[in-house]
Amino acid sequence: MVMSVASPRRSIREAVFQTVLAYHQQQEERQQKHKRSSTCGEPANAGGINDDDEPGFWEEEEGTMELVQLGAERTKNVLILMSDTGGGHRASAEAIRDAFRLEFGDEYKVFVKDLFKEHAGWPLTDMERSYKFMVKHVQLWKVAFHSTSPRWVHCLYLASLAAFYAKKVEAGLKKYKPDIIISVHPLMQHIPLWVLKWQGLQNRVVFVTIITDLNTCHPTWFHTGVNRCYCPSEEVSKRALLDGLEPSQIRVFGLPIRPSFCRAVLVKEDLRKELEMDPELPAVLLMGGGEGMGPVKKTAKALGESLFDKEHDQPIGQLVVICGRNQTLSSALQAHPWKIPVKIRGFETQMEKWMGACDCIITKAGPGTIAEALIRGLPIILNDFIPGQEVGNVPYVVDNGAGVFSKSSKQTASLVARWFGPESEELKRMSQNALKLAQPDAVFHIVKDINELAQQLGPLSRISYTLTSSFYQPM
Repeated sequence: MVMSVASPRRSIREAVFQTVLAYHQQQEERQQKHKRSSTCGEPANAGGINDDDEPGFWEEEEGTMELVQLGAERTKNVLILMSDTGGGHRASAEAIRDAFRLEFGDEYKVFVKDLFKEHAGWPLTDMERSYKFMVKHVQLWKVAFHSTSPRWVHCLYLASLAAFYAKKVEAGLKKYKPDIIISVHPLMQHIPLWVLKWQGLQNRVVFVTIITDLNTCHPTWFHTGVNRCYCPSEEVSKRALLDGLEPSQIRVFGLPIRPSFCRAVLVKEDLRKELEMDPELPAVLLMGGGEGMGPVKKTAKALGESLFDKEHDQPIGQLVVICGRNQTLSSALQAHPWKIPVKIRGFETQMEKWMGACDCIITKAGPGTIAEALIRGLPIILNDFIPGQEVGNVPYVVDNGAGVFSKSSKQTASLVARWFGPESEELKRMSQNALKLAQPDAVFHIVKDINELAQQLGPLSRISYTLTSSFYQPM
């Protein structure tokens, strides 16, 4: 008699895969039910803490994991999940970390981590490099963004990855023992939430998502299993509702910006003196992101011409160029013969000063830079955008009267010259609109709301359980 024995690795992976798909199907059914419903009422405990479940915190002790009493005397752990696929995710994560420290001191210990890079395998460990490659070949990114937008596509893809790497992600979560998990990246919800579900911790650990795109969002941002989804705009909150989240799960506070930026009290005259700029001439700030991308060189040269009054042989404005890590761009601009006052800078960590010293900004449509410019009241000229997540940022700025869009370097330079001359009132009007659109306290509203969610857990008795292997343990 011959017996056939299935491979343990394969059978376990198939089981995990089926579990993930079943969970996804439940979410789909919930979403369809939500869309069919004609009422606007919120179900009890929608997206919140289940009163029947006892929340808690991970602690390893001799092969067990314990949920230890939450009390004011114990520092609670916050794990912020991010990836360096674009600078905005890390910037938002660090803004949240800093706000926790300012608001709550030692009550929380905050970790900012790329859990996939530390505790997974390819392709999750290669996301940063892959993203930078596709953004440089922008049509590749456009295809990737839209082809993975259908829910069945990205859920199938993430379920496949979970079958291989959920055990490693579980080990990462165990390492940091989080009471609160905050995702600031669209791919950082699904696998960690599945791990929490399989370990029976989905009602014991607060899980929130902070969306870092101002308008256009990839559907992977929206997961119905989170306690909160923090949206930077009403447009994003509407998309969250369409994707099945309940109103009680959604909060609209704005994009989290570094507290040092939001709370900086700046005087333009003092800043220009400190930064060795001309105290009298209006100034334009030209940026290309952390990597110095976009038509920065071409635009800078066009500004050098448009801001020089040939008739009177004198400048009518000054220019600050932030080249980021692009040393080639910086060297080329340094070597150019300028007729106007120009400051060429590399990667800057004190952008609040340079923004505070200028009168308008030219940049690609990155959400973080836009939010910072609004806080400083800078009229914005958007000269480029990444297809997909940055497309909606253009109408967000333009339709609210806080700026314009121009891909032509000559037209951009001509517009700045008019703003610094006969159309100065238009510059003032846009500055006022920018300040109206700004949300400088967003980061503090977010951390206070997260703290309230954590307080809902309340004190609890000690619960111990053996940490069983939910997934296949490699031999």
